[in-house]
Amino acid sequence: MSGKDGATGNFAYNAIASWPRGETPKTTDDEVVACKIARAMLSGPPHITKDAAVIDDTLQPDGSPLYLRHRTDPNNNWTLMPGNENKVGMAPMCADPHGIRWAMSIMMDKTYPENTEPGIIYMLCGATQHSNADALDKTSPGIPIGPHWMIVWPYDQKNSEKNFTATRIGIPSTVRDAGAWQMFDNTPYAYTHICGNPWVGSEYNPDKTKPVWTMQHQPS
Repeated sequence: MSGKDGATGNFAYNAIASWPRGETPKTTDDEVVACKIARAMLSGPPHITKDAAVIDDTLQPDGSPLYLRHRTDPNNNWTLMPGNENKVGMAPMCADPHGIRWAMSIMMDKTYPENTEPGIIYMLCGATQHSNADALDKTSPGIPIGPHWMIVWPYDQKNSEKNFTATRIGIPSTVRDAGAWQMFDNTPYAYTHICGNPWVGSEYNPDKTKPVWTMQHQPS
């Protein structure tokens, strides 16, 4: 990955080499869980992921989540998933309650997402995806996607005017390495995909910072 937008792209190598602080795995199973937790914690902002719950990417037979770590702060309602760098479409993620319901709907092959309010999902490790057009595609070749975050919303089947499309909100619907686009456009799982990390850049402080105009030149 390039340094554009401050994205690190920790999807595979850095993620699996990182260990949760304070934990010493005693068995192979413990080691696997520790690596999964470490990878999951890289998926979102550290001040969120440090206390968030971590669930496995594989659901239990009854469809319920398998917890790798319970949340350590009762006021933190975010959930992390470690992903699997060997499988397309299984990226590490950090999601709020409505974001995780949206993601779980895809995992369970639901026709429509089950979140009732807009949600947020971070994928700051980057991702791979089978399709930019169909959320339920499980067979197409993988598409590499850089670090990003997502705004997902409920789909209103009865009122199409409430459903955003790329044309209506003036953004692209094609995969990009910067900026934003509408993924799964014109489908129940359409959402706004924003490239990069929202925490990159310098915070404005009128007493300690000054604006500087910068330009980028590209070959003609």
